[in-house]
Amino acid sequence: MKKYLAPVISLSLLVFSSLVSAETKTFVKEYSYQASEYDSKVSCRALALEQVKRLLLEELGTYLESETEVKNFQLTKDQIVTLTAGIVRAEIIDESWDGKTYYLKAKIVADPKDVASSINKLRQDRQKTKEWEETREKADEALREVQKVRKELEISKAEKPDLSKYNEAVDRLSAIDWFEKGYALQNAHKHQEAVEAYTKAIELDPREDFKFSGGLYFLRGMSYDDLEDYQQAIKDFDRAIELDPKDAQAYYNRGEAYCKLGNDQQAIKDFDRAIELHPKDAEAYDTRGIAYSKLGNGQQAIKDFDRAIKLDPKNARAYYNRGIAYSKLGNDQQAIKDFDRAIELDPKNAQAYYNRGVLYGLLDNDQQAINDYDKAIKLDPKNAQAYYSRGLAYVLVINDQQAIKDFDRAIELDPKDAEAYYWRGVAYKDLGNEQRAFDDFKVAARLGSKYAQDFLKSKGISW
Repeated sequence: MKKYLAPVISLSLLVFSSLVSAETKTFVKEYSYQASEYDSKVSCRALALEQVKRLLLEELGTYLESETEVKNFQLTKDQIVTLTAGIVRAEIIDESWDGKTYYLKAKIVADPKDVASSINKLRQDRQKTKEWEETREKADEALREVQKVRKELEISKAEKPDLSKYNEAVDRLSAIDWFEKGYALQNAHKHQEAVEAYTKAIELDPREDFKFSGGLYFLRGMSYDDLEDYQQAIKDFDRAIELDPKDAQAYYNRGEAYCKLGNDQQAIKDFDRAIELHPKDAEAYDTRGIAYSKLGNGQQAIKDFDRAIKLDPKNARAYYNRGIAYSKLGNDQQAIKDFDRAIELDPKNAQAYYNRGVLYGLLDNDQQAINDYDKAIKLDPKNAQAYYSRGLAYVLVINDQQAIKDFDRAIELDPKDAEAYYWRGVAYKDLGNEQRAFDDFKVAARLGSKYAQDFLKSKGISW
């Protein structure tokens, strides 16, 4: 029966999630903006929002600095406020406009420990910290420009003042606010809302005067990618690359989107360019290796995984993917070694345990295969394929009762799994329960199992 135990190994990116504490704190501030004769309702709201948001961020920053681990980060108060702007977002709870005064009341609801943890991650990324500082400086510049132009208008006292510069500065301020809102929404995994926020920022600042991680188009492209709208993501990455032809990350992300659409040849071209611009990017080599593997070029894939591992020896994903490539080339022993290392580096990788179990099964080490399936199922209790494979392993070690339990669960999770019905029928037949066996063979045959169809035909039984 060994020939039926073909490994089902997927080339998938590993996704990591974090736990979020439920202990939140609410900060509330209000602000009233007195309109000038040059202001509209829109400009008043934008300026009031900027001011109330600053008040909220400063209060939150003071709290974080005194009550959380942020006090140990050696950051200035301004740096704390700057980084916090990309983590939390202000929510308006009341606003009014009487033609002279725009009143805003807003709040920030945040888990201080979670925010502190996010600040810690951001501050360790010097490039991102620098970009956030530059973005806040852009906001300060826009606010100063608003005040400067307003004074100039008051001095000139023209009958028909040119408000274009004033409105442009206000729009710039609003664009940055929408950008910050989009970034916080993106970090909160609210990707559709993030797309809408980035779109508003682009509409307000179509010249893309401020850059951050590839710019607004790049960030919106990432949100589209998270929404699995890969065609739209590619359009945004195209625009990001047009604006900055040396943006390695935009090429990399566009390559990933092409991969997800099955266009691996185009993906490889983008990964080539990303690597040309950033030769020490282990992730780009690893992902290009996946594309080569999908195209059947296992040797080139392994070269890329080798390079990724050399650049980042603790890259669990690269070991995992190289193990898949070695398995496809028939080098099961080397594949097992790579899965060993992937598991050592990432003990919660259920798929690595599962794939290693498949290979142990092919090497007739059924008990070790069962041990790995046990771990895969413990980590991912809804993995139908793991139950199915463990059921097969139990059939081979003549434990049909346990095999039936696993096939039951596999069928519960995937009711159209023809082979699970077939092998459950085999287990019932081994136990002498012919009726249950033939019932399962008939279901398996209807679902398309060639083994079941051939067996029933040999008995002259229709299904």
